[in-house]
Formats: sequence, structure tokens, C-alpha cells
Amino acid sequence: MKRLLSLVVISTLFFTPLANAAPKKPLVKSLKLLTTIASVDEFSGVVASGRTIIVYGNKGDKSFAKALDIAGKELWTVELDKASPSVVTAAAVDSTGVIWLAGSTSLARATPAPSPTVTALNPDKTIPVADIFSADLDAYSLWSLNPTTQLLTQYILQLSAPILINSVAVDKNGITAVGSSGTIITSDLAGKIAKPINVGTEATVFESVIKHADGSITVVGSSSETLGGKKLVGKVDGVIIKFSKVGKVVSVVRSSAPNASRNWLSATNSLLLGGEVITGPKVESAITKFSSTYVPSWTYRFASSGKTFTAGSTFVFFQSKGAITQLANWAPKSAQALVLAFDAKGVITAAHSAPAEQKEVLGLYLSKDLGPLCITSSAETVSIFTLN
Repeated sequence: MKRLLSLVVISTLFFTPLANAAPKKPLVKSLKLLTTIASVDEFSGVVASGRTIIVYGNKGDKSFAKALDIAGKELWTVELDKASPSVVTAAAVDSTGVIWLAGSTSLARATPAPSPTVTALNPDKTIPVADIFSADLDAYSLWSLNPTTQLLTQYILQLSAPILINSVAVDKNGITAVGSSGTIITSDLAGKIAKPINVGTEATVFESVIKHADGSITVVGSSSETLGGKKLVGKVDGVIIKFSKVGKVVSVVRSSAPNASRNWLSATNSLLLGGEVITGPKVESAITKFSSTYVPSWTYRFASSGKTFTAGSTFVFFQSKGAITQLANWAPKSAQALVLAFDAKGVITAAHSAPAEQKEVLGLYLSKDLGPLCITSSAETVSIFTLN
């Protein structure tokens, strides 16, 4: 009997159950190129309506949106504001597939050149160009675009000063846009735009907005001034601010790095946030999953070139600059675009990388039909990748 027990004990020392084995580290796979879509100078962003990809951007002082199929074939192009100079900088898709685009325009229209009473000398045969009496993009512009019929409707609100719109979100209650100078602009689905809310000054920038079912919103970004009674901690702090349904500040959460410049660049409905941390010469991507009360559930920092985008409750996209111990085969010699997938506990479950010639990450969009769309740029062009 004693001999049998001894054999059992010895066997347990040499054979470990698979359930207790260390989890395998994910291998980094290659992203699949979907299409190359535009020049870097013209690109603003990407959304998807069904299986149609919508690219929006700006050519000179004219804004546009164009549709592509999944093979990259152009289906249509729409000029957003034919009457005035404009820029489009953010977009979202509602539950019916309608695209809402936000940006800036000018209510100043082109005025025709006056007819001269005397014919002027014109040895070079130059053609007179109409004068634009105000080039300031000091009006907020919201466009509604039906991707099936290309029906376009524009709504405009004159502002006291130009602002840059960084993010827009839409739900059954309406549209909310956020941007520079701590600006929040809301409208209903009929296009009626409310008076803007400003929190702070030019020292506060809102980068992303989340709409909640109860009508409240969460806004994230950066600030180097006191907000909601919360003073500056670092050089620039990442901020998370909750607003009530009527636009009152409910809470302010600031980052706590005393010598750093921080921001939160993106946020998802599940409160998965991505941002940048700069401490001296060191640049990192910060990735944190927050609870509904803005308590961190898990967090990571990775060496990067800074910009960090999140999508859904799972995906993060950034330009990685160093080895990541949770991955089996990742030690880039130079910055390289990397997509990570996490489970609910913050464990990395998958990883995909873009080719080394893709020098910058520009965005990450999660489509119900197409999956994650990873947008990058090389020296001259913008490309969309998907998971392979």
C-alpha cells in the first residue's frame, strides 16, 4: 500500500494537468490588405454602412465622401459643400445606415468679381477669380448622407470662433460632436443644432465621445487646466468627463502621472480607452478598460509612437516600438502597426501586424459586416487592412 501511494505522489510531480499549464503566447499574424484608398493629405477617416466602406476627407478647401466596395472599387463620390470652403473631420453611422459627418464650413460665400467699366490691361491673359471675403471656417457643419441614394442634407450653426471637430456619435436621441476648446455640440435627428457647451478653454481638447442609453455622455481627451474642480497633475492630463442628459458635468477623472503629457485619444461604448503617455523622451501607448464608474479594470502600457485607437470591447491599434512579453514573436526593429485583441480579463488573445512600410496608424473602425478596419499610411497613400 505504501509503495502504491509513493508511486501516485511521484507521478503527480512529473505530470501537470493541462488545465494548470501556462497559456500559450499568441503568434503575431499578418494583416490582410483590403484596399488603398487615398493620398495622405486628403484623408480624414473611414466608416462603414453595411458592406460599403465610406471614406471622407478634404481636397484643398472642399470636403468629400466616397463609397467603396470591399474590393476597393469606387461606387460614388459626393462633394459635401459646393457653396463654401469646408472641412470634414469626423463621422458616424446610425442604426438605419445613414452616415452623419461633422466638420466646419464658412457662411461667407464667394462673391463675383465686379465688372470693370474700363478694360484693364491683361498681357498674361489671366482669368479673374471670385473673392472669398472670409476664409475662416467659423461655422459648425453637420451632414446627413444616405449611402443608397446619396441624398445629402447639410445643417449649419454659426460659431463665435473656429473649432476642430474630432469625434461624433449618434443614437436614437440624436448626434453629439466634440472637439477643440472643450466644445460639445448636440443636435436631434432632424438636424436642429443646440447651443454649444464649452468646458474650459483652448487648453482642453475633447477627442472622443460616448453616448449612453440614459441620455448622458462620456467625453475623453486632454487638458492642462482645472476642470470640475480637479487641478492639473502632470504637464497635460488625460481626462474623462461625464455629462448629464442636460449637459451638466457629473464627474471628472484625471490621469495621475505628475511629469507626463497624457491624452485619451479614443474610447468605445464599453469604455475601452486608448491614449498617449509622454514622459521625457519615452513615448507609450496607454490602454485601459474602465468600469461604468470609471475605475480601471485592467491596463497596459507599450512602447510606441503614441497614437492609440480602440474599437469595441476587444481591439487596440497602435504603432509598436518594442518587444511585448505577452506575444511569442514580436520584437520590431522599428515602429510597426500592431492590432491586439483582449478578452474580458485583459488577456491578449490575438495579434496582427501591418507591413513595415506602413509608417503611421490613422484609425480603427469596427464594422458589424466587415470586422475591424485598420487604417494606416505609408509615405504617400492610405491603406485599409483587415484581420487575416
